[in-house]
Amino acid sequence: MTGRRRSSSFRPFQSGVFRTVCTAVAGASLLTGCGVLPGGSGGSREPVTVMTWAPVGTNATNQPGMPAMAKAFARWVNADGGIDGHTLRVLTCNENNSTAGAADCARRAVNENAVAVVGSYSQHGREFMAPLEAASIPFLGGYGLTEEEFTSFLSYPVNGGQATLLAGNGRQLARECERTALVRPDTISGDDLPELLNSGLAQGGRGTAGDIRAPEDATDYTRQAEQARSRAGDGGCVTAVLGDRTETFFDSYRRVPEDDREIKVSSVLGSVGQPLIDSTGGKTGPFEGAYLTGWYPVATDPAWKPMLNVIDKYAFGDNDIDPADPGSQTTWIAYTALKKVIESINADVITAGKIADALDRGVQVDTGGLTPPLRWRYEDMLGAPGFPRIVNRDVTFQVVREGRLVAQKKGFVDVGQTVGGTVK
Repeated sequence: MTGRRRSSSFRPFQSGVFRTVCTAVAGASLLTGCGVLPGGSGGSREPVTVMTWAPVGTNATNQPGMPAMAKAFARWVNADGGIDGHTLRVLTCNENNSTAGAADCARRAVNENAVAVVGSYSQHGREFMAPLEAASIPFLGGYGLTEEEFTSFLSYPVNGGQATLLAGNGRQLARECERTALVRPDTISGDDLPELLNSGLAQGGRGTAGDIRAPEDATDYTRQAEQARSRAGDGGCVTAVLGDRTETFFDSYRRVPEDDREIKVSSVLGSVGQPLIDSTGGKTGPFEGAYLTGWYPVATDPAWKPMLNVIDKYAFGDNDIDPADPGSQTTWIAYTALKKVIESINADVITAGKIADALDRGVQVDTGGLTPPLRWRYEDMLGAPGFPRIVNRDVTFQVVREGRLVAQKKGFVDVGQTVGGTVK
């Protein structure tokens, strides 16, 4: 069901010649225009072409740091002779937060002979996975938004996606809140979020959260903020998971007239991070004391030092990369996995099939403490309904203290049983 090759028929949760003329199809680009990446010839081994896509410059959630991180990673490995002697070529693509854009990026990856799509973000799983499956191109380390990322036989996730974040957020809030209101996107991918949050709340002995639907691209959320405060009540919590629009929601939230009720706020990393906390007042802002659930250690953890060194030396001051953003972090981890896989293959020519076979046969990736060791054998997968291919079940609990995100609980919290629907 989860590790065998088959055609895709899932609903959304919500070799050719390299082109010699530089084009801009679906917003895609090579790292150095039409040329080869500088730094290292890659020896006699064939270059390896991969793609990273993400929405950039749209009215909804944007992730420009993900393709920017992919480029920085490529510059780093190519400056040292490539990966196991292979020059790494990175194609990037703007999927525009649209079904057509996602499909166009996937078709571009096929046409450009990409051997994998790595560290990418899209809400449109069915549209991008179908072309990749038809061409047998693995999808390694997506952001974790869609059902296909956790069901497709060619998807190899590095985190537990929105499923673990929401289940973890429920467990985190169950210890702190009498009642909880969830503000989430009124989208197909958003429709599964209440059930996941509720699974975590139930494990902590709490009831279901109030479900507040919100437009993904609104400029004002006053009505939703009022509804959320009402549903949370005194001693309750309001958690908002709206991507880039979470900032807009909390701006509306803090403008709602206050009363004597004590209501705490919460979110997940990716919707709220240190830059937003800083820009809204730090320790005097609305996020002081807020509870946040993430996939990875806090940004100040020493385990992030290798990534920070690469950003410092090879991002060339690219402001799109926020080292505290889960999108940039996920891309770093995904490319770390790609590097390990290519090294394990040890061949002059790397193909999509060889990458998929190495992953299926159990190559193990050590991320230096950013995740548990990652491996994608059938027996390593969670097998939960809707999310069978989750191999990383861990989340982190964080809290804002004195305006800084710090660990609320040391280490990782395994929410595999929560996502799987089993309550101990």
